[in-house]
Amino acid sequence: MQSQNRWRLSLMMFLQYAIWGAWSPDLSVYLKKIEFADTQSGVIYSLLPVGCMLAPFVAGQLADRYFATEKLIGILHLTGGVLMFLMAGVTNYHQFWPLMLAWSIVYGPTLALTNSLCFHHMPEAEKEFGVVRVWGTIGWIVVGLALSKLLRIVAPDLLGGLGGFDGLWLAGFLSIALGLFSFALPHTPPAKTRGNPWAFLSALKMLRDPQFAIFIAIAFVVATELMFYFVLTAPFLESVGVAKGQAPAWMTIAQAAEILTMLALPWMMTHWGIRKTMLVGILAWPIRYLVFAFGQPLWLVLAALSLHGLCYVCFFTVSYIYVNQVAEPDIRASAQGLITFVILGVGMFLGSLFAGWVSETFGVTRADGSKDYTQVFLVPLVLTVICAVAFTLGFRERGVGKAQAEPARP
Repeated sequence: MQSQNRWRLSLMMFLQYAIWGAWSPDLSVYLKKIEFADTQSGVIYSLLPVGCMLAPFVAGQLADRYFATEKLIGILHLTGGVLMFLMAGVTNYHQFWPLMLAWSIVYGPTLALTNSLCFHHMPEAEKEFGVVRVWGTIGWIVVGLALSKLLRIVAPDLLGGLGGFDGLWLAGFLSIALGLFSFALPHTPPAKTRGNPWAFLSALKMLRDPQFAIFIAIAFVVATELMFYFVLTAPFLESVGVAKGQAPAWMTIAQAAEILTMLALPWMMTHWGIRKTMLVGILAWPIRYLVFAFGQPLWLVLAALSLHGLCYVCFFTVSYIYVNQVAEPDIRASAQGLITFVILGVGMFLGSLFAGWVSETFGVTRADGSKDYTQVFLVPLVLTVICAVAFTLGFRERGVGKAQAEPARP
């Protein structure tokens, strides 16, 4: 891959995940402050997955067949920036969720499209993708530290003076920046062949392979448990002693570990292969939730955040690489849309609602008004243990043949 392309793709990933990282870590704390119920917060967090569920039907098909990927990314992010600005000052639930849904519909597809664009320009994706994708993690860290340690302490009026939630304002500015920069990304035209006008249906046919079907099923369940981290970690950290407003800064421990894991990914892929690397990722989940369930000492809870590197990179990032390997070249954008649909779409959608419900049902209010999350985190602990056992026994690394992924007929 040319160095000029590498820095452009890296900056794309930096901004792509900085947008998400600007609001996601402590939006739940803000929503609690403006008196949203836990179930309402769960609904809000479930809306980005809704956008991801629509990604294969819209963005994947358009990028595979009709529009240059970089232009589509640019238009979607410019639209998303405007929606973020509109949402930032809203405090009413019934006005908030439609705006979040609209933003999610335009942002969700870009998660698959940015991966697809990278793979298009990477002759050796197994070695090159991790080095580029790590900048997305760096973007998440930088924006979390900038929000917690700079904008909220050194210059609290810079974004706070605009009213509402400063994380959403920051996300809006970052989205506009990426929208404009996208038009300078490497040109990625749609596929020239028109033999398969229904690329997403071909991606679905990959499920005929039993190993791919097992992989998709486990990825779905693991994705539901990811939302316990995204929705509940910030309020959980405050309940065990982290200062109010500082959860995003502490949560950058997870992203720092993600960077190290991403840099080590080429070595792991070379020496362990896809199956063993993903298994390491799955096993890290129940360990983290076990520590969260105990909730003490604080240093151990904060140290357990570092397991997010293994959890996310070794399973989810490797999942994108695996799908790119087994998909036919002419449907790879739609195949990325399929895995995005499963992980960031339906999995995280149901996981958001599930996490909100579990928190309200099993969370115990202490005498001082804080919440005890012990029983809450036992739920994802059990489910991820089941996933680890099922993956160990059921999944074997094997590609999908052309017979399983033949083009769908119009």
